[in-house]
Amino acid sequence: MPSVLITGAARGIGRAAVLHMAGLGWEVHAGVRNAADGERLVAAAPRDRVTPVLLDVTDGAQLEALDAALPARLDAVVNNAGIAVTAPVEGIALDEIRRQLEVNVVGPVAVTQAVLPRLRASGGRVVFVSSVSGRVSAPLTGVYSASKYALEAVADSLRVELRPWGVDVVLVEPGAIDTDLWRDALEAVDAAEAQLDGEVRALYREHFAGARRAVKRIQKQAAPVEKVVEAIEKALTASRPRARYVVGTDARVQLALKGALPTSAMDAAVAKLTGTPGSA
Repeated sequence: MPSVLITGAARGIGRAAVLHMAGLGWEVHAGVRNAADGERLVAAAPRDRVTPVLLDVTDGAQLEALDAALPARLDAVVNNAGIAVTAPVEGIALDEIRRQLEVNVVGPVAVTQAVLPRLRASGGRVVFVSSVSGRVSAPLTGVYSASKYALEAVADSLRVELRPWGVDVVLVEPGAIDTDLWRDALEAVDAAEAQLDGEVRALYREHFAGARRAVKRIQKQAAPVEKVVEAIEKALTASRPRARYVVGTDARVQLALKGALPTSAMDAAVAKLTGTPGSA
């Protein structure tokens, strides 16, 4: 049976992908940050299809232990683990920027480096769960977008670098998906605003008010997680996978607008959609 390592497997897209691929008969190694999450995955999956692996993608010791935790043959890795830091660029703490990049960029690169010898041997596949935010930026998510833009650049380079060994590299680019990330988005916006110092918070009060209105609208339109899982399945199983799988109507609309509009018009559209105030 084919085998895959999926990171960030405890919840959301990662959990859904683990259970789906296990249901298709794959041997799934599920990267989780604690044993309890792994036990819950095993209980929910078909028997003997899921093996939990303790894996915080920012933990050097766990990354070093990954080689011993995986089978001799590995057919794919799905780099799904990620976080989203929300804040205006002016007010974000530098340590938060470093954390965002460490989890969303350095972590996937480290995992990929660790498993590439196996994937080269199997002619396997590298899948990165990116985001439409890796091609379209929005207010208050600039650092998150920076991490996804960087991930896209890594994938584009890696795809060409690995051609000699037949290892395909695929990006999955979801828009808004009905997972905990979006269900808890209002609380995340509130927390992000509360963490700013008083002067910056006052400057960006209207930005956050607009973000709350946008989040409420987007939550109603978020695509089901199964749509992303379908794209991950295609990325893993298609004989000739695409370089990119865009998931969700909102993601396709954003990319179409970016391709059709000049920058000034795109900026205006993004501002309107996110409730960002215009110039004084």
